Amino acid sequence: MNASQQPDPRERPARLTVGVVGAGRVGPALAASLQLAGHRPVAASGVSDTSVRRAALMLPDVPLVPVAEVLERADLVLLTVPDDALPGLVEGLAETGAVRPGQLLVHTSGRYGTKVLEPALRAGALPLALHPAMTFTGTPVDVQRLAGCSFGVTAPEELRLAAEALVIEMGGEPEWIAEENRPLYHAALALGANHLVTLVAESMDLLRDAGVTAPDRMLGPLLGAALDNALRSGDAALTGPVARGDAGTVAAHVAELRKHAPQTVAGYLAMARATADRALAHGLLKPELAEDLLGVLANGAGGAGGVSGTEGGTR
Repeated sequence: MNASQQPDPRERPARLTVGVVGAGRVGPALAASLQLAGHRPVAASGVSDTSVRRAALMLPDVPLVPVAEVLERADLVLLTVPDDALPGLVEGLAETGAVRPGQLLVHTSGRYGTKVLEPALRAGALPLALHPAMTFTGTPVDVQRLAGCSFGVTAPEELRLAAEALVIEMGGEPEWIAEENRPLYHAALALGANHLVTLVAESMDLLRDAGVTAPDRMLGPLLGAALDNALRSGDAALTGPVARGDAGTVAAHVAELRKHAPQTVAGYLAMARATADRALAHGLLKPELAEDLLGVLANGAGGAGGVSGTEGGTR
């Protein structure tokens, strides 16, 4: 079928053949979700043993084939590769003639919009950027988590309905992100989700060092309540010694961290300063208490600077 014969994407049949390029954690989950909506996964690509096992678990009976063959078989192709690999992949697919006119080409990168797909667009592909704002485990639970998940969507105006339909079919909620705002959008998600994992893991390590036998059980209710409060109330949910202006307690924290876990001092101070700024701006931290607190943080940063200066370069 040539380009002039391709149907408008808004008039495509309900069932599309789906291919996955990159059987990491994201691609198989999205393909499995599309399968539940009536589409038909027909091919996937994956090289590592982990990818092969994941594809077998999430997409049983779907063959693993070379990338070019995935595009040959599928009406809708999910490009689920790491961000840095995406531009080169798209250019290579376009240069080798693997892209077919009228083919829906969907990438799931948070960083990029549809501009990264321009080489494929020139080859006649229909470009969509659909980024699920979710962490993935590579197991069937991911499909369940897509229900109600927001997707950062960027698409040409004429493909907005198609993009919206695909997200809704996967159980998600489309959130439209302008091309120029994709890096900021992605940075915001990384700040909230990726850094949260680091903070929780460090907190668990410190609790173990303090003799807590089940840090996960201790933190679960506390962090769940803190997250719920933050989402509901924003800065009004700030609590703890920094928001209260307890300079002596913060100084004790810094001293203990420098003694037992010096690699965490810089992060603690940075987050404490950010918390103090937000608490001050929101009227939670009294200005008369802020001076001593900010002095402690500044002195701590001076001490931590020596630590990070000597250890930071080797970590």
